[in-house]
Amino acid sequence: MSRLAPKVIVLASTLTLAACTQADTLPLATPAPTVSTVTADNCGFMIQTGGTPDRIVTVKSTTTELLIELGLADRIVGAAFLDGPLEPPYTALEADIPILSDFLPGQEATLALEPDAIAVGWESNLAADGVGERDDLTARGILTYVAPSACKEAGYQPDPMTFDLLWDQLAEAGEVFGATDAADALVARMRDDLAAITPDDRGLSALWYSSGTDAPYVGAGIGAPQMMMDAAGLDNVFADVHDTWTSATWEAVVDADPDVIVLVDASWNTAADKIAMLEDNPATAALSAVEDGAYLVVPFAGAEAGVRNVQTVASLVDQLGTAVPTQP
Repeated sequence: MSRLAPKVIVLASTLTLAACTQADTLPLATPAPTVSTVTADNCGFMIQTGGTPDRIVTVKSTTTELLIELGLADRIVGAAFLDGPLEPPYTALEADIPILSDFLPGQEATLALEPDAIAVGWESNLAADGVGERDDLTARGILTYVAPSACKEAGYQPDPMTFDLLWDQLAEAGEVFGATDAADALVARMRDDLAAITPDDRGLSALWYSSGTDAPYVGAGIGAPQMMMDAAGLDNVFADVHDTWTSATWEAVVDADPDVIVLVDASWNTAADKIAMLEDNPATAALSAVEDGAYLVVPFAGAEAGVRNVQTVASLVDQLGTAVPTQP
């Protein structure tokens, strides 16, 4: 089995009842219910869990929204480092999620919530200067789970990220958090929604501009931005860079002269800020997309692999109809 695909093993175990010395006169004991234990290789770290955690801390929007979609909003005791508001249509319900911190919380604040599971969007969130290191948290009896799309180690990083891998990862999360039915329903809905999207067929080139001013941080050839641009019918001008995101140069952007620019909207670097910067700089102001105002905007939380991705593709296609109207 490829290490890139999520690997979940469900082990069945039963409780053994004491034997009866007078089996011929006493009724047979009824076997105890089967308890399923899920073991998974998560970014190279083996995790084991049995059933749905009661107290979950989530870090980043991708994991928070996933657990909401899995019907576990009432198990979230604290969410942190969110990339935007939790709102429909990207989540299955409007949930009153307690916010632990607007940024990455420290271990002390996290442990104060007495979690039995911590789900994070980035591997770097599980560190001594973050919510804690995985070995230490596991020793405390706390399940740690990283969104598999964010694994960075060779052999675990999706290469490339695809919607089929996303379906597998959502199913894995359903197994790990004891919500398999909800995960199956989520995948089925997202599959159907993706199949209903008609990609743009004009062969338009696109720059996926995430952040950065001196050097643009852009979507490269193997990550979620490439996956979504492919599905929307856009040709990524940095598709030949073998990475998820990369720091490019403005000279390379000018040379590529994309037809459209996808702007990632974040509170710390809004789409409006990016447009102002592009239009104020003489070099980028001469780009075809800037001159034509051919901007497509996606929320930061929809730019990473997760439950928003199909909605993001649909939004890109819809925005293309306005940003780059089809010539009569």
